[in-house]
Amino acid sequence: MNTLTIENLSKTYPNGTEALQSISLELTDGMFGLLGANGAGKSSLMRTLATLQEPTLGTITFNKNDILKNPDAIRHTLGYLPQEFGVYPKISAQEMLNYLGILKGLENKKERKEQVNALLEQTNLYQQRKKSVATFSGGMRQRFGIAQALLGNPKLIIVDEPTAGLDPTERNRFLNLLSEIGENRIVILSTHFVEDIRELCTNMAIMGQGKIITKGNPNELISTLKDCIWTKMVEKNEVLHLKNRFQVISTKLIGGKTQLTIFSKTVPNEGFEPKMATLEDFYFTKSNL
Repeated sequence: MNTLTIENLSKTYPNGTEALQSISLELTDGMFGLLGANGAGKSSLMRTLATLQEPTLGTITFNKNDILKNPDAIRHTLGYLPQEFGVYPKISAQEMLNYLGILKGLENKKERKEQVNALLEQTNLYQQRKKSVATFSGGMRQRFGIAQALLGNPKLIIVDEPTAGLDPTERNRFLNLLSEIGENRIVILSTHFVEDIRELCTNMAIMGQGKIITKGNPNELISTLKDCIWTKMVEKNEVLHLKNRFQVISTKLIGGKTQLTIFSKTVPNEGFEPKMATLEDFYFTKSNL
């Protein structure tokens, strides 16, 4: 069992921006979702965990190793897929993975080749192995990103906003791939898409303004909203009036009318109907506080 412990982690940039404020989390094997809007601090946390930047305060230990004092303790067993990554324009996917395998310390040529080919098969890229990664579609490039992250059988994998910009088919393919790799290792999925967390993760945290707003099991978090979510179709000119009266957590324009969703512990008695709570409702409830 792998364990990643983050205690009182803070990061203040030279311009005074407090990107992280006293973050504390303990993660074990499985998929962990980190949910938050753009600018919430997710990428700053991911870069800090990947030892790409140092925190201002706090500690990070991985399997009892202090990775701030000894970054190699995590670098040797880390797979990282950032939001964007560059590739050499004329190198094939197979050659690129082989090169990255050398950098990761896979010295045995035969074993390295076997692992590269196995990862290309796992990510459904083997037929395109001779093509340059620079020519890949967005979804293919993300799958290649997972292949390189899995080189060396890492015990900690960090993926940052992996489904942004993917079409529905590629998104489903990518999420299925992620779900396959979440056993016997820690996988941190950082995203602003609620659906990614709901479909994959057994534990999660919501970030906002560099802080952890709440954390827990998605289903247990949703259950705290039982009998508290209500919805109603209203005319556009009613929205502002109702926002002044109720805790509106989301609005959606449908056929010229607005679907209003509110949080209320009591029956609103305003024509609202009860709605089964979702993780999206929970997220909006917390992010609108």
